Amino acid sequence: MDTKIGSIDVCKTENHDVGCLPNSATSTVQNSVPSTSLSSADATLGRHLARRLVQIGVTDVFTVPGDFNLTLLDHLIAEPGLTNIGCCNELNAGYAADGYARSRGVGACVVTFTVGGLSVLNAIAGAYSENLPVICIVGGPNSNDYGTNRILHHTIGLPDFSQELRCFQTVTCFQAVVNNLEDAHEMIDTAISTALKESKPVYISIGCNLAGIPHPTFSREPVPFSLSPKLSNKWGLEAAVEAAAEFLNKAVKPVMVGGPKLRSAHAGDAFVELADASGFALAVMPSAKGQVPEHHPHFIGTYWGAVSTAFCAEIVESADAYLFAGPIFNDYSSVGYSLLLKKEKAIIVQPDRVTIGNGPTFGCVLMKDFLLGLAKKLKHNNTAHENYRRIFVPDGHPLKAAPKEPLRVNVLFKHIQNMLSAETAVIAETGDSWFNCQKLKLPPGCGYEFQMQYGSIGWSVGATLGYAQAVPEKRVISFIGDGSFQVTAQDVSTMIRNGQRTIIFLINNGGYTIEVEIHDGPYNVIKNWNYTGLVDAIHNGEGKCWTTKVRCEEELIEAIETANGPKKDSFCFIEVIVHKDDTSKELLEWGSRVSAANSRPPNPQ
Repeated sequence: MDTKIGSIDVCKTENHDVGCLPNSATSTVQNSVPSTSLSSADATLGRHLARRLVQIGVTDVFTVPGDFNLTLLDHLIAEPGLTNIGCCNELNAGYAADGYARSRGVGACVVTFTVGGLSVLNAIAGAYSENLPVICIVGGPNSNDYGTNRILHHTIGLPDFSQELRCFQTVTCFQAVVNNLEDAHEMIDTAISTALKESKPVYISIGCNLAGIPHPTFSREPVPFSLSPKLSNKWGLEAAVEAAAEFLNKAVKPVMVGGPKLRSAHAGDAFVELADASGFALAVMPSAKGQVPEHHPHFIGTYWGAVSTAFCAEIVESADAYLFAGPIFNDYSSVGYSLLLKKEKAIIVQPDRVTIGNGPTFGCVLMKDFLLGLAKKLKHNNTAHENYRRIFVPDGHPLKAAPKEPLRVNVLFKHIQNMLSAETAVIAETGDSWFNCQKLKLPPGCGYEFQMQYGSIGWSVGATLGYAQAVPEKRVISFIGDGSFQVTAQDVSTMIRNGQRTIIFLINNGGYTIEVEIHDGPYNVIKNWNYTGLVDAIHNGEGKCWTTKVRCEEELIEAIETANGPKKDSFCFIEVIVHKDDTSKELLEWGSRVSAANSRPPNPQ
């Protein structure tokens, strides 16, 4: 059967704290904390929730105050290990919790009932799509109002308080509506532990009159979570490993490709161990960039079909066997369903399931266990990597710019490459930055994040805030298009307020360039802003902030030197002005193919 994967024919993570658990064998969140009695002032629901957040590694919570959550916020900020990061709007608070979870392994945000909850909903949906454990806490109605016929403010005017809950049910893996104290302890603990186990967001609503009330269930320091580790079915694991080893050992030039679910499966180290043992050529899907070390001796780049990094697609698609670990084959990652892959040549490893070619599927097999077991059974075979080395030609360099010539995007990223180190992390916004940043070569220890599955423009502003707050020792370098920035610009204020040292490169090309390449129209042209003037106004003389506009290579070099020199401890905002048609060749190709997929006519009835 000649079935294609990701074709039109077939319809890392950094461990900075205990909540992360990315590649550890156990799921004990904390080793030992004595269970001590608490004073009645500390034995409240709000303080219990705060202590639980700190225990799992959340030391910063992203909030927008509203009358239903004010008392809860009082008790959260009273916890010594928890810092309140006030955000300008709920959407950015959710995006910040998303960015925080990408580094710490878990994040949290607090908003008010319905008007706040429905505002943050889009960010929570994005975290769900990216398998990120985000704890979304909402200050809910007074417990006495449940079951009455009262109409509350911040609702749509009906005496039904379940609208917000119903919206969250499809984008969270657990929902807890706490409107009494008796079962609050159990509901909060179940929600938080479920987020960690499932690597998905959860929803916790706390009645606005409950957060400050002492209760016997909160009278002692909470015992740390000890999450029961998921286990593979022993016989299924052995059968899957044997079948996969037989499949791969008879292949002539097998390859392996890492996908985005490596993170939620905590299997990054196991994937690298398999690469070490097998000698296979090693690639990543675009949404897994940063989860596999690019300095690995067998690394050949990003596999993204027709827009892969140089020579990578040729090696992957010509292989006679490929192992995909944690892939997501959607229309974007498959470049409009145009990947030249054959199902019968593939082993697809998901977090708890293995499928081999057109043949058997093995359930209850954890990815990490499978990869480690397979590493012991494979014959060393570096044929595909040797083929890559034979055909590989080093990257060319952009044409040298004439003095004061308008800056080109490829010249910009030539200089960005030299900025990267173990002390930096890259955040790429939806748009052409996806493609330009994908070509960056990440040095060991350099972080990398972007939101490919959900692709919500504006995500990167909040995510940059959250990521930088999670790892203050790294300098975050973000690449944001002007159209995306206009969606969520306000929380540059929060970055400055919290003393972050982020560098934002604002790519000003006059519109939604990624949309132009899919389907152009007058709606893709936006009103130009004075972006540096806006950030200067937000700065308002409070905190450390430096802005500049860049129009040519000479100005870019000077700006980078300033950002890394005199302004290295400041928030730096560099507006890069480029031509509206200056795009990567990858976006041109990708846009054409995605457009073709979007415009397919209806099937005959």
